[in-house]
Amino acid sequence: MEELIIEAYGKVNLALDVIRKRNDGYHDINTIMQQIDLKDIVTIRDREKGIKIECDNPEIPVDSSNLVYTAWEKMKEKAKIDRGVHIIIEKNIPVASGLAGGSTDAAAVLKGLNKLWKLNFSKKELMDIGVSIGADVPYCIMGGTALAEGIGEKLKILKSFSNKLILLANPGISVSTAHVYNSLRLDKIEKSPDMDMLVQAVENDDIYTLAKNMGNVLEQVTVEEFSQIKTIKEDMIRYGALGSLMSGSGPTVFGLFDDEKKLVKCKEYLEKKVAKVIITKTIE
Repeated sequence: MEELIIEAYGKVNLALDVIRKRNDGYHDINTIMQQIDLKDIVTIRDREKGIKIECDNPEIPVDSSNLVYTAWEKMKEKAKIDRGVHIIIEKNIPVASGLAGGSTDAAAVLKGLNKLWKLNFSKKELMDIGVSIGADVPYCIMGGTALAEGIGEKLKILKSFSNKLILLANPGISVSTAHVYNSLRLDKIEKSPDMDMLVQAVENDDIYTLAKNMGNVLEQVTVEEFSQIKTIKEDMIRYGALGSLMSGSGPTVFGLFDDEKKLVKCKEYLEKKVAKVIITKTIE
């Protein structure tokens, strides 16, 4: 039986601005997405008919509500074939955390089935399929560092911003992305991140300017509901992070560091207070 093992990397948003609500219910955004070295392992096996999904985390649904199921259906549709698949997910990315865990697994399945079924779809074709599954899926297929616009599907590759130390702190609460976006009052946004300046900082590999000016307008909603997000950000800064931000719709907070000793000290402190604390780094 043929088997493929695919590494599905998570992401953080180095900045996120919401521009407008669209007629289709989605929001137009501007965001800088950055791949990190935290990954799920997705194993894909051929199967004659139907789909079987397994996961080592009981919080993850193994039915049609999982995005990997949708990825399988979309690939069958696009390829005009009816083949089964057995998908096994080893989950390391926290669930509903703003780190694209579900999207990156779906992207891994698209890439895996493309190989397994010898379809030879281009990256662009896979990304086009991806956007019909979820807004972050095209980025997860591409990876690296990117400026994303539209609902997140219009992607511009930026220079690599790899090997930056990152501390992730997940307070162990689940946040609904749809709820956060729908609760955001666009007329009440106090300060949007300066995307041009931040893109320039990434292009110049300038971690200091980036860290000082990072912003995420969705914090306005999530921090109001979960005050611990603000506390985690303040703790990270106090322990030497150059900057700290909530990723995506949250609740995960990340800190950018240039000093490993400070990073480790911060991790040791936060571990006493926060459900999950992970040291990682940016990758290309």
